[in-house]
Amino acid sequence: MEIKVEVPEDLKFLENVSGLEWNLLVSKILKENLKKLSQLKENLSHSRLTEKDVEELTDKINTSLSKRYN
Repeated sequence: MEIKVEVPEDLKFLENVSGLEWNLLVSKILKENLKKLSQLKENLSHSRLTEKDVEELTDKINTSLSKRYN
């Protein structure tokens, strides 16, 4: 799978960092965040929350993570 990522302006200085492996960096960040989401969903599956509650919470987390890394 290939994903296109746009680097925010405030991180453009990283283009000049030699030896920076963008594929490894982005892959690691994605893997860590997807693992956290998976763990959260697993934890929530044992809760009394409804599926709708879980979806709303997941949306909030996704939005929060998006804001953090954008």
